[in-house]
Amino acid sequence: MAATQRPARGLKHYLYTAFTGLTMGAADVVPGVSGGTMAFIMGIYEELVDALKTFNWRLLLLLVRLRFRDAVAAIPWRFLVVLGAGIAVSVLVLAGPVGWLLDHHPVPLFAFFLGLVLASIVTVAAELRWSVTAVACLLLGAGTAYWLVGLVPAVMPHDAVTLFLSGAAAVTAMILPGISGSFILLVLGQYEFAIDAIRDRDFLAILPLAKGAICGILPFVRILSWLLRRHHEITLALLVGFMAGSLRKVWPFKAAAPSLGEGPVLQDVNVLPSADGTFWLALGLCVLGFLLVFSLNRMAETRVLDIESNNR
Repeated sequence: MAATQRPARGLKHYLYTAFTGLTMGAADVVPGVSGGTMAFIMGIYEELVDALKTFNWRLLLLLVRLRFRDAVAAIPWRFLVVLGAGIAVSVLVLAGPVGWLLDHHPVPLFAFFLGLVLASIVTVAAELRWSVTAVACLLLGAGTAYWLVGLVPAVMPHDAVTLFLSGAAAVTAMILPGISGSFILLVLGQYEFAIDAIRDRDFLAILPLAKGAICGILPFVRILSWLLRRHHEITLALLVGFMAGSLRKVWPFKAAAPSLGEGPVLQDVNVLPSADGTFWLALGLCVLGFLLVFSLNRMAETRVLDIESNNR
């Protein structure tokens, strides 16, 4: 089998790819900002999806036949290695500060997360053509997510199976523009565990999470392409609803749930804040997070207009 011919890439392209990886890694650390959004803004989203699609049965057949040279030639490995290195460096650098904030200043941090997610909901919803079906999918997603988030205990297990499934779920969101993989980890109760493990360089602890992400992303890019091509509006409406319902988890102001004695640990309950200094700081950070994602979305829209103008 002949390898697919690709255009030659120079140093400038790979430096830009590495920088894009840094921005994607920074986005992936923060619930509410999608690495897929950054890939779209930086202009490599289609290249990324196409690169992931090369991990297919043809590649597996080449490996089984021990045709390693042909297998390497069948995938854009330079692009993926450079991009992955940028993502990894960014995650390693930012995990420490985010983990410290989770431990010492959770209310301001979650307020910032809240603003990010709210802006993601607004910007994605604004792009949809709303129909009765789309609204129904929105309500279904919101109701389902609100219910599911309420079932997630405050202390989730971090066994290999749970981490594997969480990684598979998170990576499906990570590849979508506007949907955050780290937000999914937050909803599933694995975000703080993952951040702490990365901060402490305990990579064995999150190895099942990484395995789940790898196993989840390969089939999902094909499912994603099909869903967005055939059912674009209702797919995004369902995802917007899921984000909206999951805000129950991100609300920064909480109080301890009443103790029920022996049994599973329950989530803290959401409460209304008092108008004190913490509230005003949280409000400011929420607005800042909202404006950040809104600005990124405007950049993406400008890029689309430029692409459409150049294609005419």
